[in-house]
Amino acid sequence: MTDTQASAPLPPAGKPQARRRGLLILGIVVAIGLIAWAVSHFLLAKPAEETDDAYVAGDVVAITARDPGQITAIHADNTQTVKAGAPLLDLDPATADVALASAAAELARAVRATRADISKVGESGAAVVQAEAQLSAATADYARRRGAAAQGAISGEELAHAADAVKVARANLNLARSQQAQSRSTVQGTDTSTNPAVLAAAAAYRRAAIMRSHMHIVAPIDGVVAQRTVQIGQQVAAGTPLMAVVPLSKVWVDANFRETQLKDLRIGQPATVTADMYGDDIVFHGKVIGVGAGSGNAFALLPPQNASGNWIKIVQRVPVRIALDPRELNAHPLRVGLSVNATVDTANRSGALLGQPAAQAYAGRATDGSDPAVEARIRQIIAANR
Repeated sequence: MTDTQASAPLPPAGKPQARRRGLLILGIVVAIGLIAWAVSHFLLAKPAEETDDAYVAGDVVAITARDPGQITAIHADNTQTVKAGAPLLDLDPATADVALASAAAELARAVRATRADISKVGESGAAVVQAEAQLSAATADYARRRGAAAQGAISGEELAHAADAVKVARANLNLARSQQAQSRSTVQGTDTSTNPAVLAAAAAYRRAAIMRSHMHIVAPIDGVVAQRTVQIGQQVAAGTPLMAVVPLSKVWVDANFRETQLKDLRIGQPATVTADMYGDDIVFHGKVIGVGAGSGNAFALLPPQNASGNWIKIVQRVPVRIALDPRELNAHPLRVGLSVNATVDTANRSGALLGQPAAQAYAGRATDGSDPAVEARIRQIIAANR
């Protein structure tokens, strides 16, 4: 082999045309994929608004002391679930028990006093009859003496005494009738159960019973206990916060959309929510139930003063409330304050722009004096002293 043959360049290996054809096909496939993605996301996709400035919100039901007392028992602690009516706290009932016993005694005393007033009506009636008889006798005696005086049988002084007796008897009758009217006014149209004094004493007993019921604090709704701030033996005043109950089965999402995203948002539009807690695998479904009355700046503690100084326009955000499916919440509970991503399908724009009319969110548990046990005790006290 000569030197010329050894230094000659070697022919390129492979097939350049095949390589170029493969690259061209790959480029075409990628271009088709990009076009398909753009068509599906911008032309065929349903119109929607999305934000990651969204958080789980819910009611934090405060449990406060309605009357002063000392904590004697704590039945539920933070993170524990409770049902409506379940015991939460107990306060020392000694003072309330004494007040209740005093109210019961006053009720019994009022019944007895009313019974005495009713008997006085009968006594005053008898006094009227007696006064009428005395007036009749005095009038007859005066008539006889006046006839005798005309014949000179008695003196004028004796006739004057008879006339005075008639005046005294008439005055006694008027006094008896006045006392009868007075005694009737206290019991007229009533009995021992409906007399005003008895009703007032019964109301005082109910008030004492209400105070006694405040010594045993129960959960007003189903939820999870949070923010317990009291300890055994602590003396609390009326209005002192004790703990809170959070109903996690009724939480919602406050999604803070930019003002430029609100144009197509309507009440009732479907929404999907994913929480950072569960990731994208768990999707919550809900619907828009309301839009805030103003932006966050409008309700801030120190709202901006745009009319003074230099001004820079900032896109505002308005909270949009999204109600979630309770069944999904029961399967995957959320906590108040968690971060979520919210997407609202805005294809249907037939809904209202304003929220729904006000409706009762919760039906609280009443703790008033109409407790059947309290009413039965009142009837028992009245019957025992009637």
